[in-house]
Amino acid sequence: MSKYEHMKALQQPSVLVRARVPARRLRNAEHILAKMGLKTSDAINILMAQVELRRGLPFDMSLGDQATLSADAQAGECTEALGEH
Repeated sequence: MSKYEHMKALQQPSVLVRARVPARRLRNAEHILAKMGLKTSDAINILMAQVELRRGLPFDMSLGDQATLSADAQAGECTEALGEH
C-alpha cells in the first residue's frame, strides 16, 4: 500500500465491530494494552492493518501436538508472567 493509499484509507469512515470475548480474557488484555498505552480499539485496528498488509494473520497458527490450555490455565500463566492486577 502506497503512502497515498494509506492516507486515503485513514480518511475512510469507520464501522463498529462487535465480538464475543470471555470477560476475563478481555480484562487481562485491556490491562496489558493499557501498560502499552493502547486501547482495545487500537489493538483491533493494528490487527486489521496487519491482516491487510500481510494478506493473512500476523502470526502462525497450527494444529500441532501441543495441548491447549484452558482459560483458567491461560489466566494463571498471564498472572505468573505479569503479576496480579
